[in-house]
Amino acid sequence: MNTAFKISVENGLIALKENQKEFISVFTHGTLEVEIYKPEIVDKQQPHERDEAYIIISGEGKFYKDGEVVEFVAGDFLFVEAGKEHRFFDFSEDFSTWVIFYGPKRGEK
Repeated sequence: MNTAFKISVENGLIALKENQKEFISVFTHGTLEVEIYKPEIVDKQQPHERDEAYIIISGEGKFYKDGEVVEFVAGDFLFVEAGKEHRFFDFSEDFSTWVIFYGPKRGEK
């Protein structure tokens, strides 16, 4: 985990590869936690306890949230309330995203 005020995409992806994981936490401060996420073929996420935001780094695909589907491309912002079912699907091989968790368990009201 890093407490630096700048984390590059390149360094985040290197950390993922070195740890052989699909996601890794790269920054925390108070309730804020930032991860970098790069699933392979299938997104296996389950609903999370806190609100989260995604900022798409690269790639494109579709995103399911609580009964709705949207298409996404690099640069898009997606928001998911705590406890909502969600997942990426039909995404390109180069897909990766920043994941930003924040706030209390069960989300902000």
